[in-house]
Amino acid sequence: MASDMHMPGPVCLIENTSTKLVVNPEALKILSAIAEPVVVVAIVGLYRTGKSYLMNKLAGQKKGFSLGSTVQSHTKGIWMWCVPHPKKPNYTLVLLDTEGLGDVEKGDNQNDSWIFALAILLSSTFVYNSMGTINQQAMDQLHYVTELTKKIRAKSSPDANEDEDSADFVSFFPDFVWTLRDFSLNLEVDGQPISADEYLQNSLKLKQGTSPKDEKFNLPRLCIRKFFPKKKCFIFDRPTHRKKLGQLETMHDDELDPEFVQQAADFCSYIFTNSKVKTLSGGIQVNGPRLETLVMTYVDAISSGDLPCMENAVLALAQIENSAAVKKAIAHYDQQMGKKVELPTETLQELLDLHMASEKEAIEVFIKNSFKDIDNLFQKDLAAQLEKRRDDFYKENIKASSDRCSALLKDIFHSLEEDIKQGVYSKPGGYHLLMQTVHELKKKYLQEPKKGIQSEEVLQTYLMSKESVIDAILQTDQTLTEKEKEIEVQRVKAESAEAAAKMLEEMQKKNQQMMEEKEKSYQEHVKQLTEKMEQERAQLMAEQERTMALKLKEQALLLKEGFQNESRQLQREIETLKNNMARRNRNKCTIS
Repeated sequence: MASDMHMPGPVCLIENTSTKLVVNPEALKILSAIAEPVVVVAIVGLYRTGKSYLMNKLAGQKKGFSLGSTVQSHTKGIWMWCVPHPKKPNYTLVLLDTEGLGDVEKGDNQNDSWIFALAILLSSTFVYNSMGTINQQAMDQLHYVTELTKKIRAKSSPDANEDEDSADFVSFFPDFVWTLRDFSLNLEVDGQPISADEYLQNSLKLKQGTSPKDEKFNLPRLCIRKFFPKKKCFIFDRPTHRKKLGQLETMHDDELDPEFVQQAADFCSYIFTNSKVKTLSGGIQVNGPRLETLVMTYVDAISSGDLPCMENAVLALAQIENSAAVKKAIAHYDQQMGKKVELPTETLQELLDLHMASEKEAIEVFIKNSFKDIDNLFQKDLAAQLEKRRDDFYKENIKASSDRCSALLKDIFHSLEEDIKQGVYSKPGGYHLLMQTVHELKKKYLQEPKKGIQSEEVLQTYLMSKESVIDAILQTDQTLTEKEKEIEVQRVKAESAEAAAKMLEEMQKKNQQMMEEKEKSYQEHVKQLTEKMEQERAQLMAEQERTMALKLKEQALLLKEGFQNESRQLQREIETLKNNMARRNRNKCTIS
């Protein structure tokens, strides 16, 4: 979070009014100012189960998110509090507190499903808060997890013959933390103590059978096991006497149950240490502006009647950031060329070398700030803009050189022009005197520095403009014989033809240099983008390998528990994932 930014309390991020979700512009403005990577922790659960208390503890404050002390739900929509991360410098902790699920006053639970889905989509750690033990009632209350595939799409257009499976979701689903409040049982099985994590693992075991009752029992458990890559459980004793629960905001730790205080401290420590940065497919770390785009994209989709789609959100984000990346790259190029280039340059190669160095840095800036550039559209736009700038510099260089040389010629040959007007050379012997003067002035002109690439061309153009005058002086010079005059005419023509041939050769050389530079630019784009695509491919492969490992582990557990059908289903998903990975390994990274 920006060092000069202080957020004294939560603000509403997504308002839930009249069964409609609306994004709060004030909250978006706060997100847009957070340049740091964000760790996003969202909490959901039934209303009046103490969610807000835990979020205030994570914020390091007693007050903030509204606790309430009655049976009425306080938090509406999703509230956000951004605080500096207590354990990770230069990271921001974004806390999302959601309205209580199952509030009888709402009458319509459709928005509960959307609140639940948004908490999943936006967070890197998802906390589910419930009261008491993990029993069937607790699982029934978690029915929203079974609706996720109906509420969220991973891909914008899944293959026609292929439904989205858990692999599509695991790659971007958050870590799962189940917090059990007012837990009163002893953590033991068969007389042996177990950890809270083992208790959760045992609670997620499936029941043998195919009856509707068995399927209802197994479905939420299967969803939690398949969708969430990492699972954790915390139990909490009741913090104080029931009648004092409404005073939690004002009570000090020494007034609360010591066990509860320690449990809350352990929970906070775990979240601070283990919660990851919000990351998108391809290893793209989310900062404030990126989270802002995700919020707007998802809520817009819901408001328009569509399903929020992870791939579409990433592509929408890529459009924004890739466009900005092109602007950043061009701005860097302009800055570098502005500092390095002094027109006119002595040679074309000098200008092209400066362009190449600045272009290389500009491409690096683009590569660093861009991702998912489908069909390399933004890269092509950048290449076109850089090519135009190179050509513009080339034209400016020619003009600067021409202007400099023309000014020099005007200054150096000014006396000659005046002498010709005064008839100084219209006398016997005048032609040789004129040619001697022209030779001396040419030598003086050629010795002048920083004339640039048009030096010879401007000089020859000027001399050609004086040929008729020089020829007239030659023809009227009475000291020369007709034979001598003819010889001189032929010499001048030969020199003129030689100069024209040299100018043509120089022009062809410049064109060749420009063509070679264009090819170098293309190769530099190819080189850097191929490296970027290979890095992205490697990142994607690593993500899929992690997903594969999780699936294999879950399949082994299902097989061990005797659930053959579920194991076979996972095996099919694993085979699909293997085929996708093999296909990506075969495909070479190419730039068109």
